[in-house]
Amino acid sequence: MAKTFPFAAIIGQDEMCMALQVVAVDPSVGGVLVLGDRGTGKSTAVRALADLLPPIQTVQGCPYGCSPKDSSLSCDVCAQLKLNSKVKLITQAVPVVDMPLGATEDRVVGALDLEKALSQGIKQFAPGLLAKANRGFLYIDEVNLLEDHLVDLLIDVAASGENVVEREGLSVRHPAKFVLIGSGNPEEGELRPQLLDRFGLSVEVRTPQDLDTRVQVIKRRDAFDRDPDSFKNLWSEANTKLRQRILKAQKNLANLQVSDELLMSCAKLCHSLGTDGLRAELTLMRATRAYAALRGAKTVDISHLRHIAPLALRHRLRRDPLDDTGSSERVQRAMNEVIA
Repeated sequence: MAKTFPFAAIIGQDEMCMALQVVAVDPSVGGVLVLGDRGTGKSTAVRALADLLPPIQTVQGCPYGCSPKDSSLSCDVCAQLKLNSKVKLITQAVPVVDMPLGATEDRVVGALDLEKALSQGIKQFAPGLLAKANRGFLYIDEVNLLEDHLVDLLIDVAASGENVVEREGLSVRHPAKFVLIGSGNPEEGELRPQLLDRFGLSVEVRTPQDLDTRVQVIKRRDAFDRDPDSFKNLWSEANTKLRQRILKAQKNLANLQVSDELLMSCAKLCHSLGTDGLRAELTLMRATRAYAALRGAKTVDISHLRHIAPLALRHRLRRDPLDDTGSSERVQRAMNEVIA
């Protein structure tokens, strides 16, 4: 199994790393879209999440990794186990599942287990990638090149948190709540607006221009490639501290309240930018609260909103042919105009 680069050792892409931590604290923020230059650590950062995140409890024997604490998100397998009083709990790593561009629909949503059907005459469902990603992260590299029929599937499941399969005599419904993370190069094509709207945060990554930073990136990557185990041991303490920070933020999230005044600032900002619907305000509120929890704050204030607003709003702006200003600059300008 390939070794993963330590999350704490990533440098030069602070905004991307922060966005990934925000959705780890509160998955309801939505996914993260990472767009930018090739070779800037997009895939490395996402795959490093597996080592960073604290483990989760699941029901032993459940193919979907259902939570034993939330019966509303359990499947038929869990219901049968509870009926037979055979529920046992196990601890496992948070799933981080790669979805290749060439994946078939059957591989993504699941299908009839042909081996059992042919050899034993048993009609059984073989879970797909959406099942494996439940309560975790589904990562799609070059997401802007994803085929349209797979985009439609992702939009439906991301909206409902459930995967429904009706095919080959099967009728299966199982939980599929995951954080969608996509990366890509905008020069190779744009995302469909419906999928773009499903990402809570958007991050722009660029090749570092500081020479010292570039040298540090090269040295760390070379050290990792030469001896992955020693390099991971070197950064294990820093990774542990990050994990503890996320755990603490998750626990404190419920105690953080967003004031009506701050909600008004969110609404003013989204209204000024002309965002469609109310998903922008909801995402902005949740992301601001999660970021405040990460910072160890006891209250959510305007400084947290200012920091997170570009990430939550830059990909939701309508194009203005008369304004060639970048989306990040437009959000910053709107903040300066409407937020005291």
